[in-house]
Amino acid sequence: MAEIVAIWRAPKRRQAMERLEQTKVEENGLEGCAHRRPGKRSVLFVAAEDLDALGVAHGAVRENFTVAGADVMSWPIGQRLSIGTAEFEISMVCDPCELMENIRPGLQAELEGKRGMLARVLKTGEVLTGDPVTLL
Repeated sequence: MAEIVAIWRAPKRRQAMERLEQTKVEENGLEGCAHRRPGKRSVLFVAAEDLDALGVAHGAVRENFTVAGADVMSWPIGQRLSIGTAEFEISMVCDPCELMENIRPGLQAELEGKRGMLARVLKTGEVLTGDPVTLL
């Protein structure tokens, strides 16, 4: 079963992500995250296995949720997820940007098709590390 293995938020733009054990999910994303925004880019899900295969630390690609046990990139647009007491809807593929080159030269190309999926928040709530990811 898929589960959340790490939760991340950016206290300020362009600063290191901070790891959380739990978070409050608000309408626009994670409470206190500088990347919160309304609509289809509220949170980013990335597969732990994709990061591990590339030798990239969890949180480095600025995801909000690192998910183990799921092929995140196979989730179709419109797929609804329940995690903790929150619900999300997958809204778009997150294409790797030039900022990935700051992590490691060539990483932008290596992440093609693996950067993760963006989602909108359908229902606010709490998410904890270890919570299962349920496809609805």
